[in-house]
Amino acid sequence: MEVTALCIRLLVNVLTLLVAVHLSYTQENAFPVIVLTRLQIFEYSSIAFSCKGFKATAGWTVMRKVKGNVSECVSTWVGATEFPCAIKPAYSTDSGEYWCETGEERSNIVNITITLGDVILESPALPVLEGKTETLRCRSKRTSSAHIADFYKDGFLIGSGSTGEMTIQRVSKADEGFYKCSISDFGESAESWLAVRARHRETYSSSELSCHPYLILRTVSTILMVVLLLLLVGLLHCGKLRVTPTYVCICKVCKGKCQTDPDNSVKEELTEGNSDT
Repeated sequence: MEVTALCIRLLVNVLTLLVAVHLSYTQENAFPVIVLTRLQIFEYSSIAFSCKGFKATAGWTVMRKVKGNVSECVSTWVGATEFPCAIKPAYSTDSGEYWCETGEERSNIVNITITLGDVILESPALPVLEGKTETLRCRSKRTSSAHIADFYKDGFLIGSGSTGEMTIQRVSKADEGFYKCSISDFGESAESWLAVRARHRETYSSSELSCHPYLILRTVSTILMVVLLLLLVGLLHCGKLRVTPTYVCICKVCKGKCQTDPDNSVKEELTEGNSDT
């Protein structure tokens, strides 16, 4: 009974190790977020929200704060039943803060702007991961043709794009802030917040990043070795793998071969041609 209990305990340890490794990779980046395509849209367009990263698979709702009043987001887009909240058409009065929540969890808050103007800024609705490349786009509802656009961060001009786009290389925390754009003869957009999320708790240099696949391979190999060792110990204790010790010795008087019997007695086999002394 003790051997059986030990085997079960060892197998449980193996499964626990595998689950812990899986969770360490899946839960590190898991957090509640509200999902949408853009932060600015033209009036009479449509917008839809969904939620992800919650522990609960259901039961969350989309909330909003418009002109200081907090209420549940009610869908007006009849055909978009797969979304917890979908608005069509969207009016400027729908502008405000939106988020997802359950009884225990709450997502990030996004500020949605439904504009009456002619220009909007297309920027990422979710936090951008550090080190990524992100493109901002300036659009006008008057035309689909590309125009020269100026881009601003926190009220200061930071660049222009001949095709209405501006690319931010290797996004960092310093790029976090309020962005807007303008197109000559069409006007300027509202401001939207660009959030940046840290890649990892640790900071790696370029040389460390270059050998990152090696570090992953070494970690996986170590885990596999531990798992195999635990399985081997489990088989030994369960009795499915037996090791029979064999001893070879030199007798005091003559050369011979000694082997242990099950009763732990020693049996000597003398070499032919030798006589007793």
